[in-house]
This record gives sequence, C-alpha cells and structure tokens, in this order.
Amino acid sequence: MTLSQPKADLQRYLQSARDALLWKLEGLSEYDVRRPVTPTGTNLLGLVKHAAGVELGYFGETFGRPFGEVVPAFGDDAEANQDMWATPDESRADILALHRRVTEHADATIAELPLDAVGRVAWWPDERNRVTLHQILVHVISDLQRHAGHADVVREFVDGAVGLQSGNDNMPPGDRAWWAGYRQRLERAARDAG
Repeated sequence: MTLSQPKADLQRYLQSARDALLWKLEGLSEYDVRRPVTPTGTNLLGLVKHAAGVELGYFGETFGRPFGEVVPAFGDDAEANQDMWATPDESRADILALHRRVTEHADATIAELPLDAVGRVAWWPDERNRVTLHQILVHVISDLQRHAGHADVVREFVDGAVGLQSGNDNMPPGDRAWWAGYRQRLERAARDAG
C-alpha cells in the first residue's frame, strides 16, 4: 500500500484538471478554440482564461501573495464575463502563457504554505471567508474539474473529439456508426420514457 501524502495528492489532482482543460485546445484552429458553442457563450479558450483567474484569486489574493501583474480581465472594473472569452487582440499564445505564469504562481503558494495555512477569500461572505490552503485546494480542484467537463462537451460539439486525456480516451470502442446507433437508442429510450 502506498502511503498518502496529502499535499502531493491534492497537487496531482489539481495538475490533472489543468492538463485535461489544456488538452482540449490541442489541434484546433484559432476560430474553434474561441467559438461559442452554448447559448451562454462557453468556449475553450475562455475556459482556460477563466481557470487562470480562478487560480490567481484563490492562490494569490486569498493568501496575500500578489501576482505582480495587472490582468485587466480579472480586475474589479472588468466587464461582466470578460474572463470567459478571448478578445481579438488576445492570442491563444498570450492566454496559454498567462495560464502558465498563474499556475507557476499558484504552485509556489502551495509549495511554500502548509495545508493549514489560513487565508481570506474576500469575495465570499464574512461568515465563511476564512479558509485553509487545504480547503482552497479542494475548492479549486472541484472548480477546475467542472470546467474540464465543460471543455469535454464543448470540444465534442466543435469537432467530435472526446476523451479523458491524450492517448487515453476512456471511452467504449466504437466507430461513428456505432455511436450514431447508440445515440439513437438513447433518444428512443428518452422518448419512450417521456
């Protein structure tokens, strides 16, 4: 049996969520990583930009560890949802580089603080805004995994690609015809039940 190392375990799951989210951009055109595919505008590059903001806030400001860069999309005067899409003057490379710098900053916070280090989430209600690094790691992992799930669905709508990670789609074997038949079966079952 492998002994648990709580901080290392949490960091591994955090990195897994990051990797899953970033992988969904691979091999797509500039248009396809930006294309809104839901009625609320969800898009792949916007999810990565938002994830950077999540980590910046929770592993930076919460623990009094300033990032050292001004990022307008995450400022108090940013327009609503500015962190959820890339403007035409923000390249994919810009956003991926920002994401990398933010995750390096977050990883430094995690490395330097004990799991019981106390921080304050300024945008949470007073009665629950005092937190530990452990709580924030769990919170951010669940948030990033949620967004990785969004990215799974968005990517499937963009080009049909599905899967857990590069080289391991974790899906039942089946070609397009098999999946079309499977979907039709589910549609019939839904209609019959409804």
